[in-house]
Amino acid sequence: MGYRNLQQCLSDLERNGHLFRIQAEIDADLEAAEIHRRVYERGGPAILFENVRGCQFPMVSNLFGTMERAKFIFRDALPGVEMLVRLKKDPSELLRAPWKIPSVLRTLVSMRCAVRRSGPILECQTTLDRLPQLKSWPRDGGAFVTLPQVYTEHPDRPGYIHSNLGMYRVQISGNQYGPQQVGLHYQIHRSIGFHHAAAIAAGKQLRVNILVGGPPSLAVAAVMPLPDGIPEVAFAGALSHRAVRMIRQKGSPMICAEADFCISGTIDADQLMPEGPFGDHLGYYSLAHPFPVVNVDHVWHRRDAVWPFTVVGRPPQEDTVFGELIHEITGPAIPAVLPGVHAVHAVDAAGVHPLLLAIGSERYVPYAQERRPQELLTNANAILGQGQLSLAKYLLIAAKEDDRQLDINKIDEFLRHILERADWTRDLHFQTCTTVDTLDYSGSGFNEGSKLVIAAAGGARRELPQSLPSDLKLPDGCLNPKICLPGILAVTAPKWSVGPHEVDPFPQRFCDFFSAKDSICRFPLIVLVDDAQFCSESLRNLLWVTFTRSNPAADVTGIEGFTRQKHWGCRGSLVIDARLKAHLAPPLEADPAISRRVDALASRGGPLHGLF
Repeated sequence: MGYRNLQQCLSDLERNGHLFRIQAEIDADLEAAEIHRRVYERGGPAILFENVRGCQFPMVSNLFGTMERAKFIFRDALPGVEMLVRLKKDPSELLRAPWKIPSVLRTLVSMRCAVRRSGPILECQTTLDRLPQLKSWPRDGGAFVTLPQVYTEHPDRPGYIHSNLGMYRVQISGNQYGPQQVGLHYQIHRSIGFHHAAAIAAGKQLRVNILVGGPPSLAVAAVMPLPDGIPEVAFAGALSHRAVRMIRQKGSPMICAEADFCISGTIDADQLMPEGPFGDHLGYYSLAHPFPVVNVDHVWHRRDAVWPFTVVGRPPQEDTVFGELIHEITGPAIPAVLPGVHAVHAVDAAGVHPLLLAIGSERYVPYAQERRPQELLTNANAILGQGQLSLAKYLLIAAKEDDRQLDINKIDEFLRHILERADWTRDLHFQTCTTVDTLDYSGSGFNEGSKLVIAAAGGARRELPQSLPSDLKLPDGCLNPKICLPGILAVTAPKWSVGPHEVDPFPQRFCDFFSAKDSICRFPLIVLVDDAQFCSESLRNLLWVTFTRSNPAADVTGIEGFTRQKHWGCRGSLVIDARLKAHLAPPLEADPAISRRVDALASRGGPLHGLF
């Protein structure tokens, strides 16, 4: 079933046991988010909050909380969309399966917008202060829209063909905003930036329509990494199995006729105001920084409007399912987009952009007796030059020829494969003073940091230890060494003791304590952390701590390190300093009082009893 609007989706979910109604009064300030997190963690249903304190609009969350439900929502459209993606990789597939031509044509027809003069979205108007004031984490700077679909059109080429629909964070209260202003946080390498730049060059304001709700396909399309030339609204039509209805307004971007809300306004060229803080998907707060401001002239809504939201935080969260769905849809097209690359995995547990895993080809010298990374480095450069993949901080790439059964989604096995083969004197490739994810504070400044490519090819060069050496000795201040995975040792090190972005001498002192012949160097990777016990308790903890708290150029060192012709390597263990540092943003923690209130609501006889 292709849903025309959110209301059709909610009715269908309820009929099929995927929706739970909460009739008790719930506060949008922290309570709704706390409930959402607990339901998501247990793989629970979508949640309809019918009675939001001080607000006329109901709220719904966890729509995409499980892959089962996400696939249920798009069950009629996914086969056609997946076929289109496969055709990009191999157009001849349609010749081998001509009976699929009608389905493909239906999908293509759905990608053309249905232009309307009016629609339910224009039925009513309200003001920003009457919208649900959703706050997810205690230190958030105000209320946020967490499932926004920000629609813009190119100032010089209006119309949906040259439009952009992106999920950029929107702050609707707090900080210095006036009653008709919202903050628009868009990160680097987002297409709205091209529209904004064109408007500035033309001396124009950029008109913006911030959609909330509507067909569920719009939300997925807004985060889909589509190639240039394919508008997200068109992809939403394919994912809906029906054309998206759009209202054309003179002198203004189009509005989705079936959206639940639309915040409409303009961005001035030189108007910036602090936006944030906000508890983000890396598991830390993104802090307040200057971002564009939307001066709002209309807040439209339909009569039966429902406010959809999500909650982000340390992975996994609901946005994890977005990532899994996108990977399932787009994964088969990767070899067509990146020749020689067979698979790419942005690791959710590490915050997505901090860690990419990839499988490439190594065919440059097939007759060589001992292979080393060559084509893999070409693959790596191609990956880091591709869209949002360019924001990756660590990229680990292996050769398909070394193990054709290697599964990029089995992260522990992939790490084992890399660590068995990597040569730390040769296989470390740094990029310094470059761009990283806006939300990543481990770098040398805002949007600034470094990258490390680890490319491994050839046969295994070492056996990975799974027990501690009997003669292991550590420098003073180091405690509790723990094996996280074969070949990976976590060590509790002294707390970070210098100022932001200063050089803490301890990691180098740690390395200088050893030589490459010491037994600790049987471990190819050592991670210095604040709590080795926590780090070793799960792969999830290891990935989160190691890759969200380190900047390669500053925090990667090694035993018997050296520099030759500006290439850095080490003869002993590679060491990553993954301690909490003075320049990192604080990690997310729930408000204890809110947690106790939700506990009470979920106790026996309470309105949430049995939900989680």
